[in-house]
Amino acid sequence: MRQIILDTETTGFDPAEGDRIVELGCVELIDRQFTGNNLHIYFNPDRDSSPGALEVHGLTTEFLSQFNRFEDEAARILEYLQGTEIYIHNASFDVKFLNAEFARVGMPPIDKTAAAIHDTLAMAREQYPGKRNSLDMLCERLGISNAHRTLHGALLDAELLAEVWLAMTRGQFGLVMEHSDQPRQQEGQPVVAQFDATILRVEVATEAELAEHTAYLDGLDQAAGGLSLWRKLTEPVPAA
Repeated sequence: MRQIILDTETTGFDPAEGDRIVELGCVELIDRQFTGNNLHIYFNPDRDSSPGALEVHGLTTEFLSQFNRFEDEAARILEYLQGTEIYIHNASFDVKFLNAEFARVGMPPIDKTAAAIHDTLAMAREQYPGKRNSLDMLCERLGISNAHRTLHGALLDAELLAEVWLAMTRGQFGLVMEHSDQPRQQEGQPVVAQFDATILRVEVATEAELAEHTAYLDGLDQAAGGLSLWRKLTEPVPAA
């Protein structure tokens, strides 16, 4: 299954008030393995970001003016996301913006074209009830370094969220690769391959080792004044 970890940055908090997406970051995994086939796009929103949003992402109107508008990239984005499992932190926010952008160009909403959309914030709240579950807090809790995250960035946040999602769900998936004879390996991580019990090497004791073992048991018998526990358990009692 193809999984996409997705994040957006926006000019504000409500597309109904004209706010737009200014950055999209997507990280692709197949069977929980990073592929490197990521998608990262900046957009010209034709408006300024609110002071609060600008403080979060730092993407100025001047910087964004050099990029295409969302409508110029919409078909490519929809093709990339179609039929995938999408994971988003606080999914309702990003889905609301994506659907508004697609509606502007007469395209179907993303929750109708994706195979499924999962909210990692809801997953975290279920797994860590009563705790703060922001992306930064989850990184800290799960031992994922986010020291380079001085500002929010859609691709950076998607990369961090991918690591968080993998860590949160590690126990929910089998360790054996079922879809490929040659498992993909992420740099710095061990490959977990299929286990084949038919190729186990069987070691048999040599005659010298068996004689040494017998002599050791004879010594135990002598010390115990009779049969040692090992011989009582492993050797048949002679018939009377």
